[in-house]
Amino acid sequence: MDEPEAKRVKLEDEAQEVKEEVEQKIDELEKQNEDEDSPDVYTRKFDFEGEEFEFKERPAVVEEREGKIEFRVVNNDGSEEGFLILTGLKNIFQKQLPKMPREYISRLVYDRSHVSVAVVRKPMTVVGGIAYRPFESHKFAEIVFFAISSTEQVRGYGAHLMNHFKDYVRNTTQIEHFLTYADNYAIGFFKKQGFTKDITLPKPVWMGYIKDYEGGTLMQCTMVPRIRYLDGSKVLLLQKVAIQKKIKELSKSNIRHKGLAQFKGPNAVTEVDPTTIPGIKEAAWTAEMDALARKPKRKGHFMVIQHILTEVQNHPSAWPFMQPVNRAEVPDYYDLIQEPMDLSTMEQKLEKDQYDSMDSFVYDAKLIFDNCRKYNSETTTYYKNATKLDKFFQQKVREFPEFEHLVE
Repeated sequence: MDEPEAKRVKLEDEAQEVKEEVEQKIDELEKQNEDEDSPDVYTRKFDFEGEEFEFKERPAVVEEREGKIEFRVVNNDGSEEGFLILTGLKNIFQKQLPKMPREYISRLVYDRSHVSVAVVRKPMTVVGGIAYRPFESHKFAEIVFFAISSTEQVRGYGAHLMNHFKDYVRNTTQIEHFLTYADNYAIGFFKKQGFTKDITLPKPVWMGYIKDYEGGTLMQCTMVPRIRYLDGSKVLLLQKVAIQKKIKELSKSNIRHKGLAQFKGPNAVTEVDPTTIPGIKEAAWTAEMDALARKPKRKGHFMVIQHILTEVQNHPSAWPFMQPVNRAEVPDYYDLIQEPMDLSTMEQKLEKDQYDSMDSFVYDAKLIFDNCRKYNSETTTYYKNATKLDKFFQQKVREFPEFEHLVE
């Protein structure tokens, strides 16, 4: 590598490191603002069959009801107001999606085959939105861009926007499904909105129609029939109430029996036949069901591994390790690295119960960090990210004293 090229690589590494530090600081400030300035949720009451119930609402829902924000459906129809909203959306997408070429974002936002739903704070400040392309004859739509301004991400705008979007699309079209490519930072959000990595739509329906983004994960959402997503919280609460009322009608769980006298006195016993206990038979108890209920569904360390892995995946330094190294981009990597590992592979192994012990999980995590430091020089961003993430990983493992020895 000649001297100018070496300087360029060094500058790029330094710029990337500064960018990550700034993004981490922004995240910390946003969390601080969320804790100090604005409540997470508001509580709303309603009556149902003479009883009063409460359900939680995000600030975005309250702000819309109070007339502070509105949701506008726009496309490039030539109107001045529509153009202003689209321009606001374009600016937010370009800022929040820095890896996307700016010209590409502009072209799609203004393209007349695309439609956008914008969150507008009155009188005319765009704070976020979604751009999509409908394929109505195929009954699906592609979500192209989805972003909320970084200063507004603690008020529930994203989830509320998605609910508006789903209700609007279903009420105005024959579309039943959504597809989108999510980057590693957005997968968690889309999962909460009903998206999954399991694509059930037949490939001939969508392949060749949607844009393929390298490094993104294709996700699908199929809308639930006969539900208004904007009323989701209230509907779920009503369903819960209805089920509980039905259970009370059929169940005898409210009947209280006396304690067992067999365990008292000089002739006390240590065991009794469960079927002789009042109320057990009526509860439909069987020995087979009891044995099945006592059988652990997951290995004892599953929840610990899941917690640590999620924390590591969400760390700002995790982005180079989310997916396997691309063989086409780095052809000599697999010649040097004999045991490749990445966070998505670890997630798959966890879901398949392939971690028989905490030791094997820690071993895989160390592989990621050691492989990176073996292949890359100390001055690279990748090496520095591996060291930061390794330190964070050890810190998370030490939160569980029984496994602390694994990272000493």
